[in-house]
Amino acid sequence: MQAASRTLLRTRYLGNMSVSRWVSGQYRGRVQFSRELREAVVAGDITLTFRLWSRPQVRAGARYPVGPANIEVESIELVPFSSVTAEDLDRAGEKDLESLRRRTAHAGPVHDDTLVYRIEFHVV
Repeated sequence: MQAASRTLLRTRYLGNMSVSRWVSGQYRGRVQFSRELREAVVAGDITLTFRLWSRPQVRAGARYPVGPANIEVESIELVPFSSVTAEDLDRAGEKDLESLRRRTAHAGPVHDDTLVYRIEFHVV
């Protein structure tokens, strides 16, 4: 096996975001948002996202490429979906709670008591 083939990326698709890792297991993040959100993320208009994961897929302080820009995760916490506020909806680029619920529910139903990851980030 050549050295170049050992560094191939494996991508896991997670709803409207995907995270890639080196095959060797070394952390190498690559974050992708839905097409309709990508431009607003790159512009810095979206600074918050919610994910339905069984375990964290990003880490605070890490930087991830998004299109031509990079984002840095400020914080990640596990919260009940019912804790989402109107300000959170605005920061996430969603028009209402139900649209966020639909976007977050890629891996299963999201009820008010469902735990989701709340991820704050900024463009660097």
